[in-house]
Amino acid sequence: MSIEKQRLYNEIDTLPEELTNQVINFIEYLKISYVDTDAPDNIMIKSKKDLKEKLQKGIDDINANRVYSIEEVFNKIDNI
Repeated sequence: MSIEKQRLYNEIDTLPEELTNQVINFIEYLKISYVDTDAPDNIMIKSKKDLKEKLQKGIDDINANRVYSIEEVFNKIDNI
């Protein structure tokens, strides 16, 4: 076990019980928010502005009937 992990374990061990869920939630948030740098740039959300732009592009694609079936989407995902 690394020194950092041992330190984390020691902190968790002395944590008041009522804070346990908050710490677990924060750890889960950190794991989810970790960005996979190998992911294609066009699917990564970098900011609130980037999210809005990608959502708008999706809406524009729907309005222009540039859509895919669920099967086509999963095939594309499998090939990333």
